[in-house]
Amino acid sequence: MSDTILVINAGSSSIKFQLFAVAAEGPPDRQLKGQIDGIGTRPRLRATDAKGESVAEESWSGTDVADLPKAFERLIAFLRTHIGGKLPVAIGHRVVHGGPDYSEPIAVDAQILAKLERLSPLAPLHQPNNLAPIRIALERQPQMLQVACFDTAFHRGHPEVADRFAIPEELYVKGIRRYGFHGLSYEYITRRLHDVAPEVADGRIVVAHLGSGASMCAISAGKSIDSTMGFTALDGLPMGTRPGQLDAGVVLHLVSEGMSAKDIESLLYKECGLKGLSGISNDVRELLESADPRAKFAMEYFTYRIALFAAQLTAAMEGIDALVFTAGIGENSPVIREAVLTRLSWLGLDLAIDANRRNELCITRKDSRVRAYVVPTDEELMIAIHTRELMRNPGTTKLAEKRA
Repeated sequence: MSDTILVINAGSSSIKFQLFAVAAEGPPDRQLKGQIDGIGTRPRLRATDAKGESVAEESWSGTDVADLPKAFERLIAFLRTHIGGKLPVAIGHRVVHGGPDYSEPIAVDAQILAKLERLSPLAPLHQPNNLAPIRIALERQPQMLQVACFDTAFHRGHPEVADRFAIPEELYVKGIRRYGFHGLSYEYITRRLHDVAPEVADGRIVVAHLGSGASMCAISAGKSIDSTMGFTALDGLPMGTRPGQLDAGVVLHLVSEGMSAKDIESLLYKECGLKGLSGISNDVRELLESADPRAKFAMEYFTYRIALFAAQLTAAMEGIDALVFTAGIGENSPVIREAVLTRLSWLGLDLAIDANRRNELCITRKDSRVRAYVVPTDEELMIAIHTRELMRNPGTTKLAEKRA
């Protein structure tokens, strides 16, 4: 085996991957970045090296890569060729849901995989696809270390008041509680702030992870205090195709109207959010360019809810020292950031317009009482770090299981 770690983020029609060298000191060194998309239709593999130069561009017929297992086999074959016929020493996987038990990354065996599969109803569009490559690798390469890194883990230390719904105790005991997601992103940002903005790194921070999936998190002294997402990845902010916060009575009404659970699931995960509001697209770039008043309203609604939740999370920490924008929209849309900060000027966030338009690190004025930053996230690097830690310290691989 080569001295490399493979990081996998598998979805329903794509596998995103990165390959890291296991550096002796410092963070793992990224060697490859790519994805196989169009699985089942027009599959294509693309990869770039550490310099961003293309090293692969392949496509196949749908029958050659008809499903995720076949696509994963193609990926392993490509990697064998790229790293001299060898295999990575370990694979780190993004797994959306760790449930109430798993609060840290964990080495996965067949027993743990079975436990994680039982969580699939809580993240039906993510969990089964996240787990499929783990199952394949366990069957084909049982000696290889497989590490599951959970999007929920960073939030498992929430105080109980933030963890509960106002429902009977027995339902909470069964696992119906607020979990929070995008934890790998928040964990990376928390670490990264010590390098790029040490003046606020240990303070009270609201992080806005704004992408096709979007959420926000209150972080105080490096710990998650509360998050906008709850039991599933449907809650909180409006997203590309998900509604965000929604009165449960709406679902009951749809049931009374004759909609099946499957139809409601499809509606909530695929047809709502910015797509539903605009009737045009779930892509913020398209909506910002559109002259359609529905697109304008979708953007107004999006930024209104971001500002609303920023205030709510500030209340959870009884104050705020910094607001951080991250993920695809947060990192790349000055228009969205400006709209949010304009709504939050009362909180002490004074926008520096030129700095914002240049995507600088700090986008508030020097005399701003509360600072705002743009910090690119790197969930894959976070997974590689966790995987390397478990690889180097095998005694910790059962830690999360012991706490379960």
